[in-house]
Amino acid sequence: MTEVNTAYDYCKRVIDQHSKTFSKAFSLLPKDQKRAVWAIYTFCRRVDDIVDEGKNPETELTQFAEEFNLFLDGNLQSSHPGWIALEDVFIKFSIDPAPFHEMIEGQWMDLRPSLIEDKQDLLHYCYHVASTVGLMLLPVIAPGKEKELRRGAIELGYAMQITNILRDVGEDLERERIYLPKKLLRRYRYSTKDLVEGRVNESFMALWEDLAHDAEVYYANALSTLPLYPLYSRTPVKGAAYMYRAILNSVRDNHYEVFRKRNYVSDQQKKQIIAEMQ
Repeated sequence: MTEVNTAYDYCKRVIDQHSKTFSKAFSLLPKDQKRAVWAIYTFCRRVDDIVDEGKNPETELTQFAEEFNLFLDGNLQSSHPGWIALEDVFIKFSIDPAPFHEMIEGQWMDLRPSLIEDKQDLLHYCYHVASTVGLMLLPVIAPGKEKELRRGAIELGYAMQITNILRDVGEDLERERIYLPKKLLRRYRYSTKDLVEGRVNESFMALWEDLAHDAEVYYANALSTLPLYPLYSRTPVKGAAYMYRAILNSVRDNHYEVFRKRNYVSDQQKKQIIAEMQ
C-alpha cells in the first residue's frame, strides 16, 4: 500500500506542475476519485510529453503503446509510479481502455500531422487528444452514467482543446503545427504568411472569434449536462469548464496577442471561480 500511496504522490506532483487548473478543480473530489484523476492525468501527460519533448518520439510512443497493452493484459513489469497508480485506478473503477488507446492515436496525429482542412477535421483531432480525457474520467467521476454523459464529455473536450489551440497559436507555430482550419483562413482572407508573421488584424480576430464561438457553444452544451453528475462531481467539472473558458476572455483582454504572449487565468481568478462554484 505504501508503494501505491507513493505512486499517487508522484501523480499529484505531475498534475500540480503541469495543470494547476485541473489540480484546483478536481481537488474538491472525494479521495479515491481525486487520486484517480491524478493517475489518469499522468497517463495523458506522459504520452503528451513523448510527442513534445521525446528524443525519439516515434520509437518512444510505440514503446508506450506496447507497455499499455501489457498493462491491460496484466503482464507489464514496470516500477514506474504512473503505471502503479493507474493499476489501482483500474482495480477500483470500471475503466474503459478504449479512450486511452484513442489518446495514443491522437498523439500520432501530432507526430504525423495531416492537413486540418475544415472544422470537422479539427473536431476529429480534438476528440482524440482531449475528449478522450473526459471519457477516461467518466467512470471515476460519474460511475454508471457513462452513456448519458458521453456526448457532454466529448463536447467539453472539444471546447477545452479549441481553447488551447486559440491560446497557443504562437507556440504551435514554433513546433511547425497549425491547427486553424485552412477553410477558415481562406474565408477570413488571413494567409499562412500572415500567420507565420504573427499579424493580429481584423481578419485574424474574426477568425479567432469564429472558433471561440464554437468553443463557447460546446462549453454551454457540456455544462447543461451537469445535473446528471453525482453531487460530488458537479463543482469540479463546472470549475474546470469555467476556468478553461476564462482563458478566452484573457486572450480578448490581451487584444488577441497569441503569438508573443502567454495568456492565462491568474491563481486569484481561479480561486474566485472555485469560490463561486460552492
